Amino acid sequence: MISDEDTLEFVCALQSEHLTPEKLFHELEHNHLLIIGSNFSNWLARLFLRMAKRRRLSDPRDVGEVLADDHSDSDDRLMAFLQQVSVRTRVYSGAEQFVNELHRRWSARRKSGELIPMAASPQRFLPPEREMPDHAVFISYAREDLGAVQKLKAGLDAAGIRTWFDVERLESGDDYDRKIQRNIARCSYFIPVVSATTERRLEAYFRREWSYAIDRARNMTESAIFILPVCIDDTATSQAQVPDKFRAVHFTHLEGGDASPEFVGRLRELLNAAAKEKTP
Repeated sequence: MISDEDTLEFVCALQSEHLTPEKLFHELEHNHLLIIGSNFSNWLARLFLRMAKRRRLSDPRDVGEVLADDHSDSDDRLMAFLQQVSVRTRVYSGAEQFVNELHRRWSARRKSGELIPMAASPQRFLPPEREMPDHAVFISYAREDLGAVQKLKAGLDAAGIRTWFDVERLESGDDYDRKIQRNIARCSYFIPVVSATTERRLEAYFRREWSYAIDRARNMTESAIFILPVCIDDTATSQAQVPDKFRAVHFTHLEGGDASPEFVGRLRELLNAAAKEKTP
């Protein structure tokens, strides 16, 4: 029988100079990782992911991890850690359900020879691309609201709406600021996420993003729609600490980041109309 101490010693041994499986860790570091049915505890899951990636989990990386088991999503401390630090790690509830869904998609794909659209499956959060795609919707938010923003992105993804927001925020200085300015200048629409958190934080980088969006809007006609404010909780938007430009347009309440069919439909109509205008 393997005790908790045996597990601890084994994990520690993997990090030693002579026992580290270099080839295995190289593959884990540079490829997506799927962990099905594990019984990793909170800290063991953190430690294993950190060892597999061989860098800080908050560092930018192009690969992600999936945990599919029966307990991780109910561990509030682990989920909070992953949402704040390891944003490229996703958690699915139930190993058996995950395998069944994976088999269903594989069977359907093999039968039809086509990919199963993501919208046909339950909404899951996929991290935004490192670089913002052309004509994407820019989401501006407070770091503490990342969970709701992930849910909002998942709902928009399922509707085929491309979105982008900064998940890492590790860079600093003029280069980072110019990148954000360029993305706001290129995006199709700008969604500022208002919440109790933004009310508390009277000085934060998201307020600079809001200012950049307003600067762009000043070059537009009065009837042009560009800024689409969203409130994710019961904050009184009429009295919120937001620019006057936000109050002049309609606030959409999306509790907890759930993208309502009405909001998704309106955004799709706006994107379709904008695409037609750009078509020669």
